[in-house]
Amino acid sequence: MFPPNCFQRLRPSTGLWTNLAHSRSIKRHALTLARRQSSSVPSRSPRSWSPIIIGSIASGLIGYSLSAFWKPSLTSQAVEEAEPKYGTPKDFEQAIKELRALFDSDDVVSTDPEDLRIHGYSENDYHPSAPHTVILFPRSTEDVVKIVKTAIKYRMPVTPFSGGTCLEGSYRGSPVGGICVDMSGMNKIIEIHEADSDLVCQPGVGWMEINETLQKKGIPLFFPLDPGPGATIGGMMSTGCSGTNAVRYGTAKGEWFLNATVVLPSGEVIKTRQRARKSSAGFDTTKLFIGAEGTLGIITEVTIRLAPVLPTTVAIVQFPDVKHATEAVIDVINRGVGIQCVELCDSEFMRSVNLFGASQRKYPEQDSLFFKFQGPTPASIAETAKIVKEIVQKHGGTGFELARSEKEARDLWADRKNALFSGLALLEGSRGWSTDVCVPISKLPQLVYETKKDLQRLGLVSIVIGHVGDGNFHTLLLFRNDKELESVREAVHRMVERAIKLEGTCTGEHGIGIGKREYLYEELGEGTVELMRSVKRTMDPLGLFNPGKTG
Repeated sequence: MFPPNCFQRLRPSTGLWTNLAHSRSIKRHALTLARRQSSSVPSRSPRSWSPIIIGSIASGLIGYSLSAFWKPSLTSQAVEEAEPKYGTPKDFEQAIKELRALFDSDDVVSTDPEDLRIHGYSENDYHPSAPHTVILFPRSTEDVVKIVKTAIKYRMPVTPFSGGTCLEGSYRGSPVGGICVDMSGMNKIIEIHEADSDLVCQPGVGWMEINETLQKKGIPLFFPLDPGPGATIGGMMSTGCSGTNAVRYGTAKGEWFLNATVVLPSGEVIKTRQRARKSSAGFDTTKLFIGAEGTLGIITEVTIRLAPVLPTTVAIVQFPDVKHATEAVIDVINRGVGIQCVELCDSEFMRSVNLFGASQRKYPEQDSLFFKFQGPTPASIAETAKIVKEIVQKHGGTGFELARSEKEARDLWADRKNALFSGLALLEGSRGWSTDVCVPISKLPQLVYETKKDLQRLGLVSIVIGHVGDGNFHTLLLFRNDKELESVREAVHRMVERAIKLEGTCTGEHGIGIGKREYLYEELGEGTVELMRSVKRTMDPLGLFNPGKTG
């Protein structure tokens, strides 16, 4: 879960002598307590009993003190000693034979070179590829249990794979190889509870497919988390995703995942809670698996909460700079009006939309905001639009334009959602590195300004788009060769460091994977990271589940 180099910057924990001094203090208290007890308890021979009492209590408390307070330093040596021991290549070959016998189908077990390549590599990022040894395509929870038990027997790493849209290498293989569990075949909607506004499904179904199914059935509900197209429920839960709707509906770490059926690293199957809308019964174990990226278990079934579909429309407005745009958003949100989404698009993005040519219009090439308003009635939406227009004008906004029809609203929003392809139009023959960070909203102008200044210094072409309503911003950094790619890596590193210094996070919604794991200690601190490691070691003592990553 956490490779050795992730902890190279860890400070040594409290030294032995400090802890021994602490234990001596406890010993003194123990001696005092023992003396009091021995003086108050009748005894035929105080001289013979007092030392026993004193010794027992003192040694017990010293032992507790040492175990509680003497924690060894988190040196690379200590981490390496705790590294899991995996099977040999011959063990893996035997495991594959056993898996073929268990499933007796080429549709479930694959060692096809192209399958191995696809599952250990991504067109969406530029992190090192790492192929798996075998790909499994389960159809049920029982299939997953069989796979996990085989992995335990032969000490094979196990990496879940969902929609394959992750940007931080969450489903890369282990350096020693292992099993990739592709959940795409478990893509059924099991139950729809319209009256309860929830739905039970398997992890391989996509959020877009769910919403399309609900619409076709005439059910006026939808699942509001909206990451990239192709994302599936299992991956969305595992990476703690969100999307453009987060300003109104929050993220995966809200109450959108009510429960999950999970196969643990032991092969045991659990269901995290019942289907009730809320519960205060014990730990919230559902959230334990949100953002864990398959390091603690493999999700095989999920109950998701749905929201009512409300009428919406879209507006766009231009600003002199990002600072004015962000200040306007803060003011709008604090007014409590019906905002479903508010997206910041910098002047370079607006220029890229014009260059790409897919849009029906030509936009002013200025820093802009796209608003999506929602409300139960046209009158409520019109009132929201009126209030927002007044606020943005107060902050220097110009050219406020409200869509005149549903089609125009869809077209406007499509231009915003088409960021990747539009952005690539800025530099012919280029590829793009997409990344994100998140900071408190008030710090966003500083972050964007300093990042854009850094990118200009490096001579990199980029666009900035952001879910400005929650301080989350994305950059698409363009490059054409390896030299420019190294400059991009440097720029991403500095952007992340900058965000953390501004009380932010290295990832707002893309997850950690292998791309952001080096920043965990700096962002979360030694105590929190060690707690996460403790949970991982307890649940997965063999270290088999998605090693080298965390959420």
